[in-house]
Amino acid sequence: MTSIHDFISALGQYDFLQSALLTAIMVGVMSGIVGCFIILRGMSLMGDAISHAVLPGVAVAYMLGINVLFGASVFGILAAVLIGFVAANSKVKTDTSIGIVFSAFYALGFILISMAESATNLHHILFGNILAVSDSDIMTTAVVLGLVILFVSIFYKELLITSFDETYAKTYGLKTQLLHYGLMLVLTLVTVSALQTVGIILVVAMLITPAATAFLWTERLATMLFLSAGIGVISATTGLYFSYTLNWASGPAIVLMAAVLFAISFLVAPKQGFLKWRPSVKEPTK
Repeated sequence: MTSIHDFISALGQYDFLQSALLTAIMVGVMSGIVGCFIILRGMSLMGDAISHAVLPGVAVAYMLGINVLFGASVFGILAAVLIGFVAANSKVKTDTSIGIVFSAFYALGFILISMAESATNLHHILFGNILAVSDSDIMTTAVVLGLVILFVSIFYKELLITSFDETYAKTYGLKTQLLHYGLMLVLTLVTVSALQTVGIILVVAMLITPAATAFLWTERLATMLFLSAGIGVISATTGLYFSYTLNWASGPAIVLMAAVLFAISFLVAPKQGFLKWRPSVKEPTK
């Protein structure tokens, strides 16, 4: 296996590896940030639904020769709206409507991908290929990262209140539905940006696992955001290292590193870890 020193040397020599590292860091940061709000709101299933629902948008974008960000964003928001509409206008519960909508969109995506025939590599769409990122992919990821940071910075207080007590937020006069769909749009953009890195199937893991890991270590949202972003970066960079040195698929390697960090935190995190250790406090001498 290539040593870390050799890997660092390769970073200085190969532009494609530099591009992959930069993209991995950006995806790790924005996935970690958005993931915090997803798990605090109990929307992990919604994150899964959006990540799968963008597939037909990706296919349509390829067929029309336009940026996948546009096609995927339309279908991601459409899926979120349909899920809410079905849940609000029938006896079907939200989790059931999520399953119906995302599976239908996912199936449609596969059909459209098969119709597109040519240059679309389905394996890379599903599982990612960070070592093949282009300059346009990097630019797209950078723009989305900027939008994520801007959105969270502007609406931090509103997101904080609605994530912990939506009923109070409504009585306080906050437009919770507007915030919800704003978050869904940001989630869709992050999902599309992460396609090249981890792929559609595994993007939900990058949204959930770093945030869940950070949640075990802190009870403060601001701290959780920074921890989750850092864990996302560590997962992405170590996953890239193993992907390059062991010829592993990039998406699974990154997700596996995130899972390892969660497993460690699950065992040793203070107060909330499985071992439930606490820092020892020396009792005062009588």
